[in-house]
Amino acid sequence: MIRDPDIDLTPLRGQTVAIVGFGNQGRAQALNLRDTGISVRIGLRESSARRIEAQSYDLAVMPPAEAAAGANLIMLLAPDEQLAAVYDQVEPALMPGAALGFSHGLAIHFGLIRPRPDLAVIMVAPKGPGSALRSLYEAGRGMVALAAVAHDSSGTAWPLTLAYASAIGCGRAGVIASSFEEECVADLFNEQAVVWGGVPALLQAGFETLVGAGYKPEVAYLECVSELKLIAELIEARGMAGMAEAISNTAELGALLGGPRIVDESVHARMRTILREVRDGVFAEALGEEAAADYPRLRQARLKARSGVLERTRERLLGPG
Repeated sequence: MIRDPDIDLTPLRGQTVAIVGFGNQGRAQALNLRDTGISVRIGLRESSARRIEAQSYDLAVMPPAEAAAGANLIMLLAPDEQLAAVYDQVEPALMPGAALGFSHGLAIHFGLIRPRPDLAVIMVAPKGPGSALRSLYEAGRGMVALAAVAHDSSGTAWPLTLAYASAIGCGRAGVIASSFEEECVADLFNEQAVVWGGVPALLQAGFETLVGAGYKPEVAYLECVSELKLIAELIEARGMAGMAEAISNTAELGALLGGPRIVDESVHARMRTILREVRDGVFAEALGEEAAADYPRLRQARLKARSGVLERTRERLLGPG
């Protein structure tokens, strides 16, 4: 862990950072940079719906190529599948020796972008959503980040990378030296097999099992979905072992007997398959195909989720989300 006392902000002092994109990460990183005292400008298309929001924070907003021109560090924080087109747009404006930054390794690791040889290529990847990155910063805290350098044209890319991580608040929590490949593969695997893919699918399956057996949807929701927050908070506060020690003997024994029957060797085998597909670029290719077709699977999945019994049950309990 590298933390603020060991990081020098000098590589960013007096420099200009261009943030291309103002979504979840772009907004948080731009505002944290501004509040740290770093000059920042936002690159957005004239037609972008985010322009008004960015301007409401008194940030300088301009077309991406104009924002990139003269900037010492250009952070490409648009969606992964759009980054190649964004890079093609800004590349002619990048001054020699500038640094090109990312918060996810996919575009570089899988070759969606092949940066100009004179550019430094760096990554600072906060390990959480931008909303949390911003709220933690405002509370005087930080979020752990992975940091990496893929190409160092000047010999100064690593100090710049650490300075950027510190300026957005990550040095308060800790920065871990990594690589574009490690961050990309681990993140994609987690999204598909664990937190964003595996866990919601398990919650849905549990909910459907109880409802299918005749139990009230509200009870099934409270038992199989709402309690996830409680276990997440326990794990965050106490760790996995401490979480098990904090629950009742009934719950602990039930977990001991039931958990291995759900997550058995067949699950591990499927996880290894997902990991192999991620490493081989199968998912990166699928992402490009989905974007080219205007996201039919994503739109269908969102519609299905919104109209499902689980979501309607949640609205009855808690109101619209």
